[in-house]
Amino acid sequence: MSANQTISFLDLKAINDSFEPELSQSIKRVLDAGWYLLGTETSAFEAEYAAYTGAKHCIGVANGLDALRLILKAYLEMGFMQEGDEIIVPANTYIASLLAITDNRLVPVLVEPDLLSYNIDTSRIEEKITDRTKAIMMVHLYGQNAMNDQLQEFADKYNLKLIEDNAQAIGAYSGTRRTGNLGDAAGHSFYPGKNLGALGDGGAVTTNDDELASVIRALANYGSNKKYVNTYQGLNSRLDEIQAAVLRTKLVRMDEENQKRREVAAYYLENIQNPEVILPFIEGPARTNDSHVWHLFVIRTSNRNALQNYLSENGIQTLIHYPIPPHKQEAYKDMNAMHLPITEKIHEEVLSLPISPVLTQKEVQKVVEIINSFSV
Repeated sequence: MSANQTISFLDLKAINDSFEPELSQSIKRVLDAGWYLLGTETSAFEAEYAAYTGAKHCIGVANGLDALRLILKAYLEMGFMQEGDEIIVPANTYIASLLAITDNRLVPVLVEPDLLSYNIDTSRIEEKITDRTKAIMMVHLYGQNAMNDQLQEFADKYNLKLIEDNAQAIGAYSGTRRTGNLGDAAGHSFYPGKNLGALGDGGAVTTNDDELASVIRALANYGSNKKYVNTYQGLNSRLDEIQAAVLRTKLVRMDEENQKRREVAAYYLENIQNPEVILPFIEGPARTNDSHVWHLFVIRTSNRNALQNYLSENGIQTLIHYPIPPHKQEAYKDMNAMHLPITEKIHEEVLSLPISPVLTQKEVQKVVEIINSFSV
């Protein structure tokens, strides 16, 4: 690569080009069929994605936020939850996790993360459980599995639902089971930048609960299981045929794509050597640890602005996931006075480096070289 060539944070065009001509053929298949919603592509993708995760049911929906909204809305309709009940959620998650809770007039109870994994600190959960607690929403943040035995113990002990926000960890494992098949239900996002990305918005719910699946499928279709017969006050949240066809094409290579991300992550972990930079923690070799799919490679530094500017000046794009924690957002003014030091430290220091299946070895080496030459 030339010295002045920019390394994109995520080159979506190159990723999608790597699936040609199959990607264009899948779209033409939909155009030729002339059927655009609730058709054979969506039902086929649902079956294939359910099989991939190991879950019994998959319901395609419009986006990842809707997937979480619909899970909670279904539990309200089923009588397991009622307005005002509490949902435990990691404090450092993307705001969508909280929006799904508050949109259903439920109460998010924020728990600090573990500073090594960035996932919810399970040692802090039990003290937050009350008689109004109905679920724990685990977020597999940055692509790393958050499930552990203690979460299941809390669910069993207090009769709680375990809900996975699996927007970022599609294909990751917890033991022998994939994320999306670890709790009672899981919400998935197929936003274009995700490891399994559509060409627009898309999402899904997976679950092994027959009743929950039936209620969610109805809720996502105007509250109807039969046309013009509405059982619930539902939403319009459906995965369209073109996105389903695109996702079917990409799902075939999901594990291969995730392994390429592991290779990039492993190189970063083995070669970035700068005392100003805190690398992400993972137990064992990144190349063979299937509990992480490296949706994001997130470093921390107390000199984030300086490092980000230095990388930009040297042709390397980076992003911040996320600059403002949910409890400091204007949308949640009632939480603004909360002080969550670990969460706030993370949001002040994190910086996401380029990582994708299409990054070249030269590009990865350049990122390492520039980071290692940074000093304050």
